[in-house]
Amino acid sequence: MLEHAEVWRAIDRLAEQNGLSASGLARRAGLDATTFNPSKRKTPSGRERWPSTESLSKILSATGFSLAEFVALIGQKAGGLAMQRVPVIKSEQAADDGFFDPSGNPIGDGWNEALFPDVGDPNAYAMQISDDSLLPVCREGDLVVLSPTTELRRGDRAIVKTRENRILAGEVVRKAMNRLEIRSFDKSRQDATLVDSDIDWSARILWAQQ
Repeated sequence: MLEHAEVWRAIDRLAEQNGLSASGLARRAGLDATTFNPSKRKTPSGRERWPSTESLSKILSATGFSLAEFVALIGQKAGGLAMQRVPVIKSEQAADDGFFDPSGNPIGDGWNEALFPDVGDPNAYAMQISDDSLLPVCREGDLVVLSPTTELRRGDRAIVKTRENRILAGEVVRKAMNRLEIRSFDKSRQDATLVDSDIDWSARILWAQQ
């Protein structure tokens, strides 16, 4: 069950992640500076007072956070899971030039951002699935968090961009010194065997958010 204190703590965390106090967050959202003060979290009689949906909508709009990201803050316990903002790109854009450096790290404009639990890779990014290439693992609209710096091993789930600007998604069957075999998630597509010269970049799938 959602607890009153958890929602208010999430508002405080949202303010902190934007370098603001609760009062500063309220002002940025065009609200009265006292909207989120501790004195406003209970009525004079001591009854718990919840933030209004209008005030929540305004602070999310002012900070660029989504509702899903705010919910993640609600679930973050004090001293618990650290959060990380990562760049986000649509999978249909990933095959285009200008979004990745030669090592597969995100560069350039055209990226959005999303909040995820800290995955331990400062170069991690997320890809929003815009087709059925990851079925049945992920569906259109899902987000997958990828690590371009983690070495691929047998059994890992990965996404690979080829020199021919194709995006492949599947399970690593074998990783040799200069050879990568990928079993496609999509059973209607053929498995792929690639050598290093075929690969533009590769990234391990760390986890998916539906």
